Amino acid sequence: MLAKVERDGIMKGLAEHFPAFGWDANMGYGTSAHRAAIAKQGPTDHHRKSWRLV
Repeated sequence: MLAKVERDGIMKGLAEHFPAFGWDANMGYGTSAHRAAIAKQGPTDHHRKSWRLV
């Protein structure tokens, strides 16, 4: 539970710097809108490059 709360806080902080990815709403899960933003803008250093992002 604590790890989820910590991660959610991190995602909200990242959302302020990278609003296009919707991290404040999707909390880092690969929603269709999040994947579309990655396809359009490219991944940030905060994205897991080992995952299939697009």
